[in-house]
Amino acid sequence: MELIWRGVVIGIGATVLIDLWAVLLWRAFGQARPNWAPVGRWFFHLKNGTVFHDDIAAASPYRHELALGWAGHYAVGIVYGVLLALLVGRDWFATPTFLPAWILGIVTVGAGWFLLQPGLGLGWAASKLPHRNRVRVLNLVSHTVFAIGLYGTALLIR
Repeated sequence: MELIWRGVVIGIGATVLIDLWAVLLWRAFGQARPNWAPVGRWFFHLKNGTVFHDDIAAASPYRHELALGWAGHYAVGIVYGVLLALLVGRDWFATPTFLPAWILGIVTVGAGWFLLQPGLGLGWAASKLPHRNRVRVLNLVSHTVFAIGLYGTALLIR
């Protein structure tokens, strides 16, 4: 049970850091802030068995999709934190190292590229977007920031 609660804590810490990173990108570089409403709509339609959409904007709206998107964003971060905790075990929390967190962070980019983005109608690895390579690089950087959050939070709670 200890690994589960530690995983929950590092998942929340890492998700907060990635959200702060998004605010920094928005304020410093004018990067659009994440809109979690389409993600919430996607989560909502999963209950009907619809995983992939041609265009999530064309799917039936859900009244609370923004809240569901935020909740889903944090739930996924928590799942990744618990996954890391279970993979690395109790000893890692005594002396955390960055590499396992970073490997998980990079591996989880695949969920965005091959599940969420095509699920939203953006194509595999954002292939339907005009600036797909920029999106891919930002995904890798953001998941590295997430990994820093996993590692940093583990250092805080050791």
